[in-house]
Amino acid sequence: MNEFIKSGDLLLHHSMVTIAETVLGFILGLVLAILLSLLMSSFKLFRSIFYPFMFLSQTIPIIVVAPLITVWFGFGIVAKLIVCVLVVFFPIALNLTEGLSSYDKDLEDLLICMNASKLQIFMKLKLPSALVHFFSGLKIAAAYAVMGAIMSEWTGAKSGLGIFLTRSMNSFKTAAMFADIAIISAFSILLYALIKLIEKRFIKWNVKG
Repeated sequence: MNEFIKSGDLLLHHSMVTIAETVLGFILGLVLAILLSLLMSSFKLFRSIFYPFMFLSQTIPIIVVAPLITVWFGFGIVAKLIVCVLVVFFPIALNLTEGLSSYDKDLEDLLICMNASKLQIFMKLKLPSALVHFFSGLKIAAAYAVMGAIMSEWTGAKSGLGIFLTRSMNSFKTAAMFADIAIISAFSILLYALIKLIEKRFIKWNVKG
């Protein structure tokens, strides 16, 4: 607690930088994941090309990719956002694509017999069926987004909780390290809880407790 009081302004500054990187990276990754998932669920050729690539890309640790991105794009926010987008994009895209393919085919045939349009089939059948998978991907991505921002800062940054943690570690400031870790954990939990709350609003019938 003393460290929070002592370094409050400094911690707030670094926290705001990391939170901005995380939130913006999360939103960009979410939008890209939704767009690609819709394309893969609509076009089989597109899915056959990109779906295996998405799985293979997950075998490459982001901690290996992050330094390369920093070398290519510098120490600015662009490199940080790219790392965040990468770690957020894949769990959402994989889960949503799977969800959009997991609907009841018999219900689809019934809707077709009732002359339902493709848009109606998507809104009434495919989208509701995909929501559980979608939110599962969101919750995974929430944790990844924070860690993605931290890792991108480790590879080179002027501000952020990641660089603050590195400086505290190099200076053997244990209290500052614990304060930094507490803020990172609190933000991760808050982001997860927010997604969980939204999930309960949208799919009450699938969420227990």
